[in-house]
Amino acid sequence: MKDKQQNDIKEWLAATGQAEGFDICAVTAADLPAIIGAGLDNYLQAGHHGDMGWMAETRKRRTTPTAMWDAARTAVIFGCNYGPDHDPMDNLAATSSANISVYARGRDYHDVLKGRLKQLAGRLAARTGWQVKIFVDTAPLMEKPLAAQAGLGWQGKHTNLVSRSYGSWLFLGTILTDGLLPPDLAASDSCGSCTACLDICPTDAFPAPYRLDARRCISYLTIEHKGQIPLQFRSAMGNRIFGCDDCLAVCPWNKYAARATEVKFHGPADMPPLVDLLELDDSAFRKMFAGGPVRRAGHSRFLRNVLVAAGNSGDAGLVLAIKALLAHNSPLVRGMAVWALRCLLDEKDYCVLRSAHVPYEGDETVLGEWC
Repeated sequence: MKDKQQNDIKEWLAATGQAEGFDICAVTAADLPAIIGAGLDNYLQAGHHGDMGWMAETRKRRTTPTAMWDAARTAVIFGCNYGPDHDPMDNLAATSSANISVYARGRDYHDVLKGRLKQLAGRLAARTGWQVKIFVDTAPLMEKPLAAQAGLGWQGKHTNLVSRSYGSWLFLGTILTDGLLPPDLAASDSCGSCTACLDICPTDAFPAPYRLDARRCISYLTIEHKGQIPLQFRSAMGNRIFGCDDCLAVCPWNKYAARATEVKFHGPADMPPLVDLLELDDSAFRKMFAGGPVRRAGHSRFLRNVLVAAGNSGDAGLVLAIKALLAHNSPLVRGMAVWALRCLLDEKDYCVLRSAHVPYEGDETVLGEWC
């Protein structure tokens, strides 16, 4: 294919992507340098992936796109702005209310972006005859290094993509194709000497710049981790019940970001009271968070997170709702209910409650919380 035809397709992709609701588009080779795979190996060997075993299982396919699809030649990366209209750090002061990560307050971006990419990929295939595959953070594709290589931004010291135009607020979607397009220039790292994202982390999840230990990350703990929240991180979680925006929200490049134009990503600035969330049964939970990412946590893990926030709230008005969860069928919920009550009750009342429940508790992890 001649250069002019290739550039025409690139221009068409950018224009069509914008018409479909994407804010930015760039192209790169469907290949990543060996240093990316080496970094992944170091990450896995250090155990920084926690219990996300799928990362190790898909290691070989994850190192570079051609390891997953050997016919791939070009990666077309689309970015979609999900910037909030307020500083999400403000929500942390309302300790009797929940704080949900900005990305999870609206519709699930996986569903929104997949629908758009399917349309784009189908039209690209019809126009060129190329094979196409789409990806939105649900396959072993390292989208952030690809996006940096394509010039959409650079991976900041918090390991997330940073854009000069959209700060730290970009969703990414990728079309891989066996067609060949000329690549765009890679972005240069513009973090400079800034360490704001590292310094703000409540749990010290960054052992070094550009390195994340997921086992200490509140986003990982509240979304991916399936067990009890480790004791050492509970107080630091504050009222964060799903994800954490701290390292993203303090990025100085956010000053150039605007609110997301896609209304599906607009979420409420005011977060729901913890007492309302504690009283949700499974059906009400599913209904309240239908169509959004929070629902994927499942009711029990959701309540686990809300109970940690309740314990940190200092709000004695939550005690009654927490006590009701001591009879929940999930040990995740019962255990965190115990911890929350220990935080909110005086010693005498807590001991009375313990005497009433311990004889009937059959789960070792919950009994460990009562001790």
